[in-house]
Order: sequence, then structure tokens, then C-alpha cells
Amino acid sequence: MTTRRDLLLQAAMFSALPGLGFAQTRGLSLPLEPTPACGESRDATPRQTEGPFYTPRPPQTANLREPDMAGIPLRIGGLVLDRRCRPVGDVMVDVWQADAAGQYDNAGYRLRGHQFSDGDGRWRFETILPGVYPGRTRHIHVKLRPPRGDVLTTQLYFPDEPGNARDRIFDRRLLVQMGGDETAKIARYDFVLDVG
Repeated sequence: MTTRRDLLLQAAMFSALPGLGFAQTRGLSLPLEPTPACGESRDATPRQTEGPFYTPRPPQTANLREPDMAGIPLRIGGLVLDRRCRPVGDVMVDVWQADAAGQYDNAGYRLRGHQFSDGDGRWRFETILPGVYPGRTRHIHVKLRPPRGDVLTTQLYFPDEPGNARDRIFDRRLLVQMGGDETAKIARYDFVLDVG
């Protein structure tokens, strides 16, 4: 059942996607600017380790949240761009993450899924804020497969997490832009691919 809060968060996410818009969440205005910036002199999104918990062939779905799943609802999305800031469509965006208790499902496909960026480069998932896996900071794994070019495997991180400073592979260039409150969150990250 879609609640009023879901509709507000959805409006906030998509108002932020077209460019330098602002997300409105429960009266709070948050700039959700593209991260990282793209341009001729900019690097593509940094690569990171896949980790030990990747499972190939996850289901094609944008909704990873199950009914009555523990955890703070998170709507995460953004754009897939090339280094000249042009949208890249038909990129397979594959995500996997820990549950609210910091555990990965290694027997099935819970909190795992993929979708394809649309013609404007947009991607998004409905999920939960991941729990903290022991020895790591809070993160979501992502693998992007463009129609042409190399696969990008990386991880996304959350701002103001105490574990960021202690995590050995944390990279601030992979921080999402964040909004929302303690009952629901929205996050944005724009991937920049080195594609021709």
C-alpha cells in the first residue's frame, strides 16, 4: 500500500533527478546535486572490490523491500552519465547489500536485484538503509554493465557514518547525497562511466 510519505519521497527523488533540482522531504529542502561531477577533466566513478557476497543473475526488480522487512526505508537513485555529462541508457545496474542487522543473504536473492537505466540515464531502487556489516562501514555494492565498455564494480557510502573513518576502503568520492529523516531516507548518486 502506497502511503503519503512514499508519494512525497518519490516526488522528492524524481524532482532531484533532472539536474540541479531540490528534494522536498517533509518540509526540508535538500540540494541533491550530481556526484561526482562529470566533465572532460574528471575521473570516472572509482572502482572498488566486489567483496565476498556477490551472487550473479539477481532478479530484475527495482523494489528490494519486502513486506514487514526490518529497517529504515530507503529510496536510492540517480543518473548514469558519460564523462561529457551525457546520459547513458540501457546500463544494467546490479545492487546487493546487507539487511538491517548487517547480514547478507547468501542462499537467495534478498536485498539483491538489478534494473536498466532508462533513456535519460535514470536508475533507482526501493530498499532499506543497510545495517553495518562487521568490520565495515554502512555501504551498498553496485555493479554497472554498460552496453559497450567495461563493467564498473564499486560501493556507495553514506555521509556522517562513524565507521567511515575506520573503514579501510572507504572513499569519499562514493558518498551519496542524503535526505529524509529517521522514518524514511532518500539518496542520490550519479555514476560517471568511461564509455565512448
